[in-house]
Formats: sequence, C-alpha cells, structure tokens
Amino acid sequence: MVRVKSADVLKLWRSSQEVQGRIKFNWDEIRQIYEEVKISKPAKGYKIYPYLLRGLRVARPNQVWCADITYLPMRRGFLYLVAIMDWHTRKVLAWRISNTLEADFCPLGRLLCNRLPVMVEALNEAVHKFGPPEIMNTDQGSQFTSFVWTDRLKRIGTRISMDGKGRFLDNIFIERLWRSMKYECVYLHAWENGSEAKAGIKKWMAFYNCKRPHSALGGKPPAVVYWQINEEIKPDQQVQRVA
Repeated sequence: MVRVKSADVLKLWRSSQEVQGRIKFNWDEIRQIYEEVKISKPAKGYKIYPYLLRGLRVARPNQVWCADITYLPMRRGFLYLVAIMDWHTRKVLAWRISNTLEADFCPLGRLLCNRLPVMVEALNEAVHKFGPPEIMNTDQGSQFTSFVWTDRLKRIGTRISMDGKGRFLDNIFIERLWRSMKYECVYLHAWENGSEAKAGIKKWMAFYNCKRPHSALGGKPPAVVYWQINEEIKPDQQVQRVA
C-alpha cells in the first residue's frame, strides 16, 4: 500500500529548483506520487477481505506472506515493482518489474484484472519455490481485490487478509522494505531503462536476502533465518503445490 507521506513532500520540495526567485517543481516526481496513490485504491464491485493478523502470533516461515506494489523512479518516468515477502523472516520470495498497471498485461481482459499477470507471476514463482502460505496479506488496492488475484490464492488454499482502510501499518514489514530499498539503492541511481532497473533491483534484493543484517532477526539476513528454521527441509525438496 502506498500513501502520500510527509517524507514524499519533503523529498519533492528538495528536488525542486529555485529559478529567478520562483519555485520550479519536478513534475515527474509529482506524477509518480499521484500514480502511487492510485495503486492503493480499491476497485468498485470487488470484495474486501478482513484483516486476519490482529492478535495472531506469526511464529514460522510460510505462515503469513505479504505483497505490495511500489514505484521505481527512472531518469524519465518510472516503473512499478511488486514483491512477495515472508512475514516472519522478512525474506523476499519473489518480485517483478513492470512499466504499466494496465490490463494489457492480463490475458483475461480489463474486466477481470489490472496488470495482474505480473502479480500472479510473482505469486506463482514464490509458491513454486517455497510452497503456498497459510495467509496472504495485502492492502485493498484494485490489483489485490481483483478476481484473478483472489481466485489464485483460493485455488492454492491460502486465506486472504487485507489491511484496514487507511492503515498502512497493517503491512508494515513490506513498507519498511520499500523504504530501505529506495534509500539504499533506488535513489542513488538514475536508471535509463528497465534493464538497468531490473539489474539494480536484482543485485540489491540478493544483498538484502543473503547479506544485509536485520535488526529484528538478531543481526542475521532474512534468507539465513528462513532456511535455519526450515533446515529439516532442503531447498530442492520444498513441497510444490501449484494448482
């Protein structure tokens, strides 16, 4: 879920230029912020599912996953990034980059999904590698309330959880992932195209999962903790229940 925050306004202000005593705004950044606001808006007519994590003790990998979308600013324009994360270990299980949220990416058409082939691709990859989660938590955005997304989760036996309206803290771990990624990687570059962005994100995600210390995990990287807890299950012996 993406909201307009004070940090976004401050960043926008700092990126402005003072020209002959007048402020010249960076309109590309303004457009990026408003595009992000659109991401988290629910689609009319789709079911909103209850938030299932309140009071729940998440104590093991694959008990709860979360998913979200953010933007990647480029030298000109921006791209969208979706990620699937394990709630307990903070490990990023799969991710995808796209240049649009439009229905052109969906073979089932505009009425059934908004850009969801990319979402479902990431979900399918995560399920194929690690097996399905018990619960998937997202915001109430149209990509996550659409039939294509929710039907896929139901078919793999996953319960659907959605943040309360306006409660970005309900999905706080993936929000923190975006913050770290942008300040440690994205904002340090001015990528020219999707290939450069994909290579940069791939490198940072590998660092985050396997090398970056995480304070909530006793200073260990997410992937190390994930496999330590699942040490009795070898990576090539994961249950692969793909419907």
